[in-house]
Amino acid sequence: MKTALITGITGQDGNHLAALLLGKGYEVTGMVDGTDSQKDLDLLSRLPKIKLVTGNLGSTAQINSIIAEILPDEIYNLGALTFVGKSFEEPENTVNITGLGAIRVLDAVKQVQDQKSIRVYQASSSEMFGDTSHFPQNEETPFSPRSPYGYAKVLAHHACVNYRSAFGIHASSGILFNHEGEFRGEEFVTRKITKNVAKIKLGKIDRFSLGSLEPKRDWGYAGDYVEAMWLMLQQDNPGDYVISTGQSHSVREFLQMALDLAGLDKDLASYVDFDPSLIRPTEVNHLLGDSTKAKKILGWEPKTRFSELVKLMLDHDLKIEECT
Repeated sequence: MKTALITGITGQDGNHLAALLLGKGYEVTGMVDGTDSQKDLDLLSRLPKIKLVTGNLGSTAQINSIIAEILPDEIYNLGALTFVGKSFEEPENTVNITGLGAIRVLDAVKQVQDQKSIRVYQASSSEMFGDTSHFPQNEETPFSPRSPYGYAKVLAHHACVNYRSAFGIHASSGILFNHEGEFRGEEFVTRKITKNVAKIKLGKIDRFSLGSLEPKRDWGYAGDYVEAMWLMLQQDNPGDYVISTGQSHSVREFLQMALDLAGLDKDLASYVDFDPSLIRPTEVNHLLGDSTKAKKILGWEPKTRFSELVKLMLDHDLKIEECT
């Protein structure tokens, strides 16, 4: 039986990935930091076969101990401070957890190389491309991050490349473009939209606030994207892969799609107020990915269309709001 360790297992990708691996017969251990017991309980209620260990990506000693004890076949480093907006408020903590945390994982793997060869997946991000003039973005596109989250991910990404070339570690990075789904945190704009549109549809509220509606993102479904993570670690040779849909949509389009699906056919201004406090100090205006390499080598392609993604999220939030 293969074994896997997932950091950040209670997050969106961790939920999807854990279910995927369990379905493939893996023994799955998830690392949690112990600060949100409800999230831990919710995960275990959905996936009771998972084992949880307490650890923090900010602690070298804890990471070394956990990896040396478990010696998993595969590690999926999904743990990070993932909300881009908040990273401007906590830049040092973001770099420590999101950037240096990845280095701690890679170095712990290096320390046990003589005992076991562990394959590592590093969750890189399209936010690394930032203020780019290259369209679409692929594995060769230069990085130009626009946030502490973005430059912390660049640090982690380059560390992955370095540990792969310097120490022979089977470490692969997935440069995932924006991916959403039913487990997306409510602080993210996509989930904020579907949750509030559901509330309007059910008559609970009349309006809600958003920041800029103009940024464009390449949005896919998280359930599709975790399959690409797994495929990377099944290859004989490690590498870096852009994972995307190849189509971009603005926040405005996402909002309009959600309202249309909910049968709310008035003008956007009838439901949404502009809140300048929600604008980031520096914004990434447009991201569009080219996942040709993933299609060619991994045989991976996205399965869920944009409209299907928005509907999936809206239906999920309607069910939740109908029960509360």
